[in-house]
Amino acid sequence: MNLLFIGDVVGRGGREAVKRLVPELRREFNCQFVVVNAENSAAGNGLTGGCARELLTVADVLTTGDHTWDQKGFDSEIRTLDRVIRPANFSTRQPGRGWAVYRNPGGGEVAVIALLGKVFMRESAYCPFETVERILKEIPATVKTILVDFHAEATSEKLAMASFLDGKVTAVLGTHTHVPTADARVLAGGTAAQTDVGMVGGDVSILGRNVDDVLYKFTTGMPNRLAVVETGTIRLDAAVVGYDHMTGRARAIQSLSRRIEI
Repeated sequence: MNLLFIGDVVGRGGREAVKRLVPELRREFNCQFVVVNAENSAAGNGLTGGCARELLTVADVLTTGDHTWDQKGFDSEIRTLDRVIRPANFSTRQPGRGWAVYRNPGGGEVAVIALLGKVFMRESAYCPFETVERILKEIPATVKTILVDFHAEATSEKLAMASFLDGKVTAVLGTHTHVPTADARVLAGGTAAQTDVGMVGGDVSILGRNVDDVLYKFTTGMPNRLAVVETGTIRLDAAVVGYDHMTGRARAIQSLSRRIEI
């Protein structure tokens, strides 16, 4: 079986690209289950209930990261969105769920876990390694397919998580940096890994933001509002993971990019 994982969705342009391209990618790669990191889908920062429902017309599950609570009111909305996962190593006092098991339309079940890194991250969170160890003990033994979205800055922390979970989960896919890495592979224990899957945002942009706005900030050191690139050529970065649904072991991973005019 195959599952499709989409990198960080940035703004309206990113949402439109997901809605148009995901059905095609499902058919092209015969993907039965789709997970999308949606934490930048609302004007480039955070997620709203409306944006979530829009993306869930083509995706099975949405994950988030350090911008989970950027949009006012989402702390209430997330309680009604059982297919949206926030980082599991947030405080247990925060609303929402950090992992869940979902029925795969193609057969069987898939556990999806979201984790937030600690290295170079401004958010306070519990240790992701201890957190995922606890979660793995709670997932029913009958659930063999487990996907981890590790939203982190440092490549070393992401590689460490992939090694830590090798043989225990189906895939560890990195998000947050918006730049797809050239290291997609299946580890010795049967876990597919990629340090960062990438983003869905403006092809001519800096991480989905207007180039001139970002350059002004870097060259002057002055604070500046960073506009989101909403139209033009949007690039969708993703990974397709092939796996044995009886064992949960990955057999292949393919990194891909598609472009579309919005």
